Amino acid sequence: MLGQHASENLLKRALRYSEADETQVLISAYESYLTRFANNAIHQNVAEANVSVTVRAVVGRRSGTATTNRTDDEALAQAAERALSHARRQPEDPDFPGLPDPQPIEPAPSFDEEVASLTPEARARSVRVLCDLAAEHKFAASGAFRTSAGELAIANSHGIMAYHAGTSADLQVVVTGEDGTGQAGISSWKVGEIDAEAIGREAVGKAVRAQHPRAIQPGEYTVVLDPYATEDLVAMLNATGMGAQAVQEGRSWMNDRIGQEIMNPLVSIWDDGHDPEGSPLPFDFEGVPRQRVPIVDRGVVRGPVYDSYTAKKEGRESTGHATPPTMRFVSGPLAMNLFMAAGVSSLDEMIRATAKGLYITRFWYTRPVHPRDCIVTGMTRDGLFMIEDGELAHAVKNLRFTQSYVKAMGGVQAVSRERRTLITEFGGAYCVPALKIEAFNFTGSTV
Repeated sequence: MLGQHASENLLKRALRYSEADETQVLISAYESYLTRFANNAIHQNVAEANVSVTVRAVVGRRSGTATTNRTDDEALAQAAERALSHARRQPEDPDFPGLPDPQPIEPAPSFDEEVASLTPEARARSVRVLCDLAAEHKFAASGAFRTSAGELAIANSHGIMAYHAGTSADLQVVVTGEDGTGQAGISSWKVGEIDAEAIGREAVGKAVRAQHPRAIQPGEYTVVLDPYATEDLVAMLNATGMGAQAVQEGRSWMNDRIGQEIMNPLVSIWDDGHDPEGSPLPFDFEGVPRQRVPIVDRGVVRGPVYDSYTAKKEGRESTGHATPPTMRFVSGPLAMNLFMAAGVSSLDEMIRATAKGLYITRFWYTRPVHPRDCIVTGMTRDGLFMIEDGELAHAVKNLRFTQSYVKAMGGVQAVSRERRTLITEFGGAYCVPALKIEAFNFTGSTV
């Protein structure tokens, strides 16, 4: 961790070496710690620290980037020179809007000193709680407890100078019995919200119920989804079309649906980089302040998030959702702090109100097959249960599904009042409830 003063000095030094028409410098610094365990024992402790400096050079309507994890003057000069060389080799982009001008940025506190200073011994104590709970049932606990502290600092030749520091703690566990598993997890930027005993009891309880699963016929079932499964629905909707570039290229599930009520009115989804229940980040990777953006409002599709490039195409302002210039597998703006509105039900109430259906704790290995309708294929995992007459009757062998997540959100019948925050390993946070959905299409068995 560099600190704000050192980060800003490093940004200024890097800017001085650039001979481009416009220049942006982005600093990402982090310290990450991981305690991994399996079979009720810790088998790995990992610590990693890094500082990277990414220079973006603009020549006319051409741009190029270069990255280094050295911070000496020679390395900064070389990065600026490489970025400029890359820019000169690019074709002109008539839609390139230039780098943004500075705007006021409202801070979004998300740094917990306890997370930043958490020791391996402290993580081990939490892991021991999980392992002891599993061992009481002669089960095996596996998973990881990850903590990190990071900084993001951005400056450009137009005068932007932005800095943010944040922390993250994430505890995940899978408990394995004779022929069934249970999973649980929680994330927060505050370590005080990581309750190892509650997570352990949740996972063990699912594992106890998951033993001796029975095979059932694939088909269409009413489903009750844990927040872990809901997170996959929201994350896949994000990946396949919450960004403006996907909409502009005609490959988003939002295309031809903006302004229409295509989901149940119980469904509201928005992105907010300032909400402390997520993983706050007050500006994007261009240094533009993040706005609260309604994606779906009471079932009505409102629109995507924008960066400077996509906003210019429509004559509007960026919503502050530019992604890192070196981010792989992502094209265009992306929502990174998503929330789904809570409802009035509890998970137990949803189950009791279901005559026949499936309780799904988690989806796994999900992949989009048709982004225009967000049709996804994947599997259940770590606890699948038959609901009969409002009760969990027995465990079920895992199933494969192929389902439009847009249609699934249209069939929402109930939303839980409790939500779970999950911070993904690849960046971004999801704060989501449990859901009851009228119909979900299962196409085969995975076991």
